[in-house]
Amino acid sequence: MTRSVVSIVYVNDAPAAARFYGGLLGMSPSFETSGYITFDLGPGADLGVWSGQFEDLSPDVPRTSEVCLAIGGGPDELNAIFEQWKSKGVTILREPHDVGFGLTFLAADPDGNRIRVAPRG
Repeated sequence: MTRSVVSIVYVNDAPAAARFYGGLLGMSPSFETSGYITFDLGPGADLGVWSGQFEDLSPDVPRTSEVCLAIGGGPDELNAIFEQWKSKGVTILREPHDVGFGLTFLAADPDGNRIRVAPRG
């Protein structure tokens, strides 16, 4: 049996969120409907954006989970991604800092969902 872990991010507008994540990740969706869109991140991993579960999801709802982009290139790659995202106007919640397991930063998508960039463990 083929298995995949799908991390789902709840959003107000799935096509707008897919454009945002597609721009950050430099990829096109692998599956699309009007309210659910996924990205194939590699063997066994997908990212989905879904607007059907929580219609009219308020931007004021606190987001407590994170999508983490784990990178292997070290601090130079992390700082380059940070500068690239900042130049695209991505909301930065916390600039690069060391948290014990390495350098990381925290951003948010247009719906307030958290996106962490951190070293691959």
